[in-house]
Amino acid sequence: MDRRTDRGVDRRGVLRGGLVTTGGAALALLTGGPTALAAGRSAPALLRGGRPRLTHGVQSGEVTAREAVVWARSDQPARMLVEVGRRPDFRDARTLPGPVLTPDTDLTGKAFLRGLPSGEELHYRVRLADLDRGLASEPVAGRLRTASTRARDVRFVWSGDLAGQGWGINPEFGGYRIFKAMSGVDPDFFLCSGDLVYSDGPLTETVKLPDGRTWRNIVTPEKSAVAQTLAEYRGQFRYNLEDANLRAFNAHVPMLYQWDDHETLNNWYPGEILDLPQYTEKRVDVLAARARRAMFEYTPTAVRAARGGRLYRKVSYGPLLDVFMLDMRTYKSPNDADTSPTQRDGLLGREQSAWLKRELRNSRATWKVIAADLPIGLVVPDGTAQEAAAQGDDGVPLGREREIADLLSYARRHRVRNMVWLTADVHYTAAHYYDPAKASFKDFDPFWEFVSGPLNAGAFGPNKLDGTFGPVARFVQAPPHANTSPAEGFQFFGEVEIDGDSAALTVRLRDLDGRALHTETLVPRR
Repeated sequence: MDRRTDRGVDRRGVLRGGLVTTGGAALALLTGGPTALAAGRSAPALLRGGRPRLTHGVQSGEVTAREAVVWARSDQPARMLVEVGRRPDFRDARTLPGPVLTPDTDLTGKAFLRGLPSGEELHYRVRLADLDRGLASEPVAGRLRTASTRARDVRFVWSGDLAGQGWGINPEFGGYRIFKAMSGVDPDFFLCSGDLVYSDGPLTETVKLPDGRTWRNIVTPEKSAVAQTLAEYRGQFRYNLEDANLRAFNAHVPMLYQWDDHETLNNWYPGEILDLPQYTEKRVDVLAARARRAMFEYTPTAVRAARGGRLYRKVSYGPLLDVFMLDMRTYKSPNDADTSPTQRDGLLGREQSAWLKRELRNSRATWKVIAADLPIGLVVPDGTAQEAAAQGDDGVPLGREREIADLLSYARRHRVRNMVWLTADVHYTAAHYYDPAKASFKDFDPFWEFVSGPLNAGAFGPNKLDGTFGPVARFVQAPPHANTSPAEGFQFFGEVEIDGDSAALTVRLRDLDGRALHTETLVPRR
């Protein structure tokens, strides 16, 4: 089956004004003249010189059968315009007037595309229109694939953790090399499992490696200390976008983004008050609000901060796949021993848990991928406290495990089939099979959890497995010692491929250079 084109689509639909903005305005034909590109002249003019310029490439995200988000950043106030068409030469393209990019959002902006043709490879191109003088920027092009409304092959990659533990962009190493490997498998999208930035991870220019070599980081002012102000959190995202591999990847592979802890700081939870000398702002809720705003500004999410900014959501990618993007940070209980026999939640919260149960039960997709920013059965210590759900006692569900147990038993009662959990967080790669026959808690159907990462950060592990839900490690690859640098090769990503004919789901755990280390093929239960 052709994985690129849905033959039932009217191939001229996108060229007849069907593509609209969020507000419903139809596309105007691109005339090519600078006057036609100038828009939004009522915005306040600031001192600036020359034509506007796109500073950090382009990104797309949240691509479904009919919708997508396109992101860009300018060097001065300007109107964002997006051309969209099927041809890479843009001869069939139409132009969408996007938002005015202003200093209020650090000159970032997103265009929300609606009415796209399903099952198509589309090309887009962003340029900027000066607000006063009719000057247009040089364009930057990108590509995306919309989901098909028919069963079709789907392929995506996932991982997390970028520029952590002191390992930033090293040009001598080739920069963020793993994005070249991920691009090489030609995925439909990238599921970012959190820690896209390390706001609590300052960088130094050089780090001595165990073998005597020197790791050399690019360092910016914002990456020289922990982030506390909004400007410093914004600088964390700008830093990663200095890498050419990441910019090229972003231009060709849409992202589904979820956050974890390091977007704000390590292992944080709501209400926490810091006792760390490097922070002058001790209220984590204040820091998290600033980090959250920077994250909304710099990632191509369809989530809108002005509408409550709820990060948990379902993204449907055709009849074979629904991706359930969880938020295990915003509703998190304080880190403690995690042994309460009465606790009802602690990772998802009651509202998100109810939403997840409802959406899982109503999903008609063959595969339900649960994108979790924390693992289920791995013990993740936070000093003497616990950061995730497991605490290592192998017994009945306690603390946050009770929330997971309730979800798993609900799924079994309501015959929710074919759940697969994907996560990162622990900085190594593994395949875990959860078997009720080996578990202390048995009221659930067997399922798989796959772990990958880091993208470019210190490698650690392996972590201890907790036997409450009966996980069996079918594969593990971890470094020989803690905080190995990317130069030692223990950087990983995962690939998921769903066959459009058989609906079989294949997971491949891959290394820094794209070599497949382990493969599991799962047959859907009906």
